Amino acid sequence: MAGKTTRVVMPQLGESVHEGTISRWLVKPGDKVVEFEPMLEVDTDKVNAEVPAPVSGILREILAKEGDTVQAGAEIAVVEIGGDGKVDQQLLPTRGEVPAKPAEGQAPPTTEEAPVPSPPRGEGEGEGLKQEPHRYSPGVQMAASDLKVDLSKVTGTGLGGRVTKKDVQDFAAKAKAAPAAPASQAATPAARGEGDEVVQLTRVRRLIAENMTRAKQTIPHAWQTQEVDMSGVVANRNANKAAFQKQEGFSLTYLPYVMAAAVSALRENPHVNATFNETELIVHRDINLGISVGMEDTLLVPVVRRADGLSIAGMARAVNDLATRARSKQLKADELTGATFTVNNSGTFGTLFSYSVINPGQAGILTMEAIVDRPVAVQGMIGIKPMMYACFSFDHRVLDGLQAARFLTACRKWLEAVDLDTPVY
Repeated sequence: MAGKTTRVVMPQLGESVHEGTISRWLVKPGDKVVEFEPMLEVDTDKVNAEVPAPVSGILREILAKEGDTVQAGAEIAVVEIGGDGKVDQQLLPTRGEVPAKPAEGQAPPTTEEAPVPSPPRGEGEGEGLKQEPHRYSPGVQMAASDLKVDLSKVTGTGLGGRVTKKDVQDFAAKAKAAPAAPASQAATPAARGEGDEVVQLTRVRRLIAENMTRAKQTIPHAWQTQEVDMSGVVANRNANKAAFQKQEGFSLTYLPYVMAAAVSALRENPHVNATFNETELIVHRDINLGISVGMEDTLLVPVVRRADGLSIAGMARAVNDLATRARSKQLKADELTGATFTVNNSGTFGTLFSYSVINPGQAGILTMEAIVDRPVAVQGMIGIKPMMYACFSFDHRVLDGLQAARFLTACRKWLEAVDLDTPVY
């Protein structure tokens, strides 16, 4: 007699990751699966991850094939639970209860399915089954924008009438198959010229576009900059870089110094290390620094957790490790979440002023620009010094100009106080 079954769902592999592509099933129908052991491999915009089996039992059916892109929370497989199988609540629906053991003499049920989970809450979505009018998930909005679909005309087939990506795609396909409108009513996109190259947007680029649009639409950005005399930092790095390279095996850069300055300034100005959530301000105890890592076709922001407990050398090690694994796609999902503040190093590419976009959920982002030898006034005379602009984009709902200026001034003063005796370790 068949045992009880449960349906495995796609986990959410990061707070901003709402879907994943199944790259490979590690088991096939009929195979035994063991709780916590890898069951399939999933490729997201940010990481490649193995998804463990949530229960021990027999894989009865695969509902999502290799190559399918699946929303977090959607069902992907059916497993017949073994006698001692336990459900991992992080991977299974949370609504509903496990039925009690049948009474003596009562036949056990042959199949038990957990209720279909509500899709993960997206930007603008309500909880449960209620779907407010004209509020859609970012993925649906992106699909509608790409396919030029008016969402108000789409009938949702998801829970509570929720519009899904498939609804948008089906609507677009039907519209395409319908008779074309007269030329006078047709849209007139820009003509494609001879020699133009058409580059399809990757999922990474679409996610970046989605997040940046949300950030600019919901966060009132403001911006300040201060010029920093980096003479002491340059001298300290020059004095330590050879020994550091020999001991650590990689170069000592200026980024860890700016990270240390940010940490010091965040301690002095804790409200910068905060999150605005419409009804309250959450001031975070831990300082978790997001560090922008630019690659050829994307940008990742892995997190250095509890950076306030690290030395300059410790921050350098953390950044080198995260950046190396980011470029080889070996980061774990939780290494891309939880940042309370971000430091950006666009100056490595020679920029002098940057108006960086704030990561949603944070109060600001500090950008270090290129360090350039410039003539400056020194005690009434002209001298040449290595100067850097520190640029600070901040959420004006969280910080006023005075608070932002105090934070930026604290960063500048810390950097200008560095000298040859400042310890790296």
